[in-house]
Amino acid sequence: MLAGTLARMRIETRGLTFDVTEGGPPGGPPVILLHGFPQNRGSWAGVTAHLNAAGLRTFAIDQRGYSPGARPSGVDAYRQAECVADAAAFVDELAGGRADVVGHDFGALVGWQLAAAHPDRVRSLTAVSVPHPAAFAQAVFTDPDQQRRSSYIQLFLMVGKAEAVLTSDDGARLRTMLDGVGDAAPLLEPGALTPALNWYRALAIEELAKVGPVERPTTFVWGDRDTAVGLVAASTAGEHVTGDYRFLPLPGVDHWVPERQPEVLAQAILARIADAS
Repeated sequence: MLAGTLARMRIETRGLTFDVTEGGPPGGPPVILLHGFPQNRGSWAGVTAHLNAAGLRTFAIDQRGYSPGARPSGVDAYRQAECVADAAAFVDELAGGRADVVGHDFGALVGWQLAAAHPDRVRSLTAVSVPHPAAFAQAVFTDPDQQRRSSYIQLFLMVGKAEAVLTSDDGARLRTMLDGVGDAAPLLEPGALTPALNWYRALAIEELAKVGPVERPTTFVWGDRDTAVGLVAASTAGEHVTGDYRFLPLPGVDHWVPERQPEVLAQAILARIADAS
């Protein structure tokens, strides 16, 4: 496969079937890319173009709840422990047991936890927009600004009401949220939105606070106009990394870093991978 060629594939693991977009030259160093809400693997397209051109083999995956073949019923199926176990399986199935990992939003939360719990599987970590889970939890507990920024989650916890609000008027709220950065259509398909919202409904901030330190080489990229994650949470992420750590704040950039600044993010990923031991 040529560097500029993308291919769709599916993998079966943990009793589920996940949709994947692979790209880059065969045999290139593997990179696992994990998206967040309310997006999908397509959010990485601008970034993977640069990574593939640099010779890396990329695997962008529609995570649990987003792949039609990976939508188990019930909120408990979307606990972070399940999502992290999926990510470990992705590394095993797609990368032979070790990979450079990149995550945005919920994908960043998963990446942090994967690196903390399974450092043998993570060569390096690039987390985007969401800091180390313990830093985020501490900010939610103590920082009024972060509490305000996270207040939108209360709507997502309301079963039925959240779905109604986000899908009314042909998904106007979702389309506005993703204007210029993504396509709302996949989440407006029957049966798609509730599993995605279940990531929020299964989230336990108290459990995030218990996530241990990350020893792997790590870069955290955050836009200073992110409405969901404030400076307190972002600036304290490094306190939970014992390996080489870089914090890359992007002035004037909002939450949607992979779409707004794909080349800048790709360069940060490439630098982290190049320097990882």
